[in-house]
Amino acid sequence: MERAEVPVPAAWRNLIVATVGFTLTFWAWNLIAPLGSDYHDRLGLTSVQQSLLVAVPVLVGSLGRVPVGALTDRYGARRMFPLVSALTVVPVVLLIPARDSYVATLAVGFLLGLAGTTFAIGVPLVNSWFPPARRGFALGVFGMGMGGVALSGYFTPRIAQRGEHLPFVVVAVALAVYAVLAALLIRDRPDRPLPTESFGHRLGAAGRLRVTWELSALYAIGFGGIVAFGVYLPTYLKTGYGLTPTDAGAKAAGFALLTVAARPFGGWLADRVHPSVVTAGALGFVALLAIVQAFDPPLVPVGTVCLLCIAAGLGTASGSVFALVSQVTPQPQVGSVTGIVGAVGGLGGFVPPLVMGAVYSAKGSYSIGFMLLSDLALAGCVYAYVRMRTVRPAGGDAPGDGSGGGAGTVAGSGPGAPVRGGGG
Repeated sequence: MERAEVPVPAAWRNLIVATVGFTLTFWAWNLIAPLGSDYHDRLGLTSVQQSLLVAVPVLVGSLGRVPVGALTDRYGARRMFPLVSALTVVPVVLLIPARDSYVATLAVGFLLGLAGTTFAIGVPLVNSWFPPARRGFALGVFGMGMGGVALSGYFTPRIAQRGEHLPFVVVAVALAVYAVLAALLIRDRPDRPLPTESFGHRLGAAGRLRVTWELSALYAIGFGGIVAFGVYLPTYLKTGYGLTPTDAGAKAAGFALLTVAARPFGGWLADRVHPSVVTAGALGFVALLAIVQAFDPPLVPVGTVCLLCIAAGLGTASGSVFALVSQVTPQPQVGSVTGIVGAVGGLGGFVPPLVMGAVYSAKGSYSIGFMLLSDLALAGCVYAYVRMRTVRPAGGDAPGDGSGGGAGTVAGSGPGAPVRGGGG
């Protein structure tokens, strides 16, 4: 059945509600990072211990996207979004009694990782409601839920000044209210295809697609870089430039807001230009600016400009990569593939904070970390441009509509080989 090119009103409603939920759960997912310096001073943590504390929720949330994505394929976002949002209230509340113990906070941070799995719920929901020509932009809008990192970085330390437990109470109440609204407002597309295979079979099928791992690698650089900066930038600004925790959180929030704004731009651009070209250009830009930042320039103006440009490049790349995911994945497999790609992307955000903390402890400088970012971004730039321009869906069906057989086949060169974001 040919889908209309104009999204129905229900598509926009689901997009808005899913984006709000993604924003709130991302705020919850990032609750520990803006208070990292407080934990450091109160519990006497080393740089590595502090990095581990803020990275554990990222690790768990990333890995959790794999089963949550597969469950979303089976049960739909109407059930999964309210359920995960409600369950996230538990670790948020538990952060209050755990605050005076490093081990207890680390354990609660493990549970808090659940908040990071909503990414794998929202992508298949949005993908199913929007026609191919609009999916890049729609997924980019949903990706603006990363703004939860900016909200957390800016508001969490300020709310904590009014009461050390208040941030956790505010987020817990917001999540509880949202869980009720999501149950009332989110609807799965009535004609969405339901998987008939088992959980393991679906994950295995998604894992056997070469394009799953190619896109995972690119997303690990783009989105992983965003997550890494989101959780570690306040510490970097405080340690490297001597800013107060409040000022560091405010500047980190500006970084996160720019990634949020750039993500729908990346999706919109990928609807008009081959998404691999968009990805390559964005990552090449990041590689160049990371080299400049490795030389520890003054924060004003050079450092600020570099960090903001890196934010714009990473946000654009993450938006264009998922525009490509939506094109080459059959609709029944979007959740499973999204789970794997999102997991690897989140893991890309788990390692850098640990590396940055270890490098600073050993060398007293962050330069090596930024040079590593430059190397990875440059590698992603070359791979996206040389290899990913030839990726197209198998069978010649409309990308991502679930009507085709497989996905992720690599076409040879020649007329019509590139897949455009417009779906045809």
